[in-house]
Order: sequence, then C-alpha cells, then structure tokens
Amino acid sequence: MIKLSENLSGSGNNIIKIVKGSIISVVITLIALVIFASLLTYTSIAESTIPTVTIIIIVISILIGSSVSMRSVKKNGIINGILVGLIYIGFIYILSSVIEGNFALNLQSIIMIIGAIIAGAVGGIIGVNR
Repeated sequence: MIKLSENLSGSGNNIIKIVKGSIISVVITLIALVIFASLLTYTSIAESTIPTVTIIIIVISILIGSSVSMRSVKKNGIINGILVGLIYIGFIYILSSVIEGNFALNLQSIIMIIGAIIAGAVGGIIGVNR
C-alpha cells in the first residue's frame, strides 16, 4: 500500500504537478462557465439546468486537469489525480462559501465532492497511462 507521505515526498515535482492540475481545472471551469452563462443569456435554455451543467463542467474540468498534469508522472496516478480533485473542490468550496456566506454542505456539494474524487482518479489513471 502506498503512503500519502511517500507519494508526496517521492518527488517534489509531484506537488507542483498536482497544483498545476488544479489550476488547469479551475481555468477550464471558468471558461466553460462563461460560455454557459452566455448561452443562458442569449438562448432559451432553462435556468433549472444550472446545477446539473455546473456539476458536469466541474467533473470534466477535473478529469482534463488531472489527466494533463499527470502525463509525465509514471506511477500513483490515481492518488495524484484524487489530490488534484480534492484541491480543486476545496478551493471552489471555500471560495463559494465565502461569497455566499454559508459553509453548509448540501446534496449538490456532496455530489460535487464525490464527482471530483472520481474524476481526479480517472484523470490521473488516464494521464499516467498516456
């Protein structure tokens, strides 16, 4: 079994790649949300689609970010990918909680956390095996 400390200390470069993956994911999310907001404004897409589309955007962003950042890592892709997802979702959760002034967990938050972990793991596996 791989210990988290061994995973992070094995290569100082891994931490940089994990953070890089999280940043890539945030940038992709911002771009996708701007596009979606434009579509909401200029088309007849119902506002009821916002929560679902937001979760899909987040999951795809983490999948891409963890996959891209794990390309040069040849082991522990699942753990590194999960870390990418957790850092991303932690950042987003804290940011949105500060903006909203509400630090409560609801069903959508739990779904996003689970989606972030799964997407990060899958993206890490894809990135390592490329």
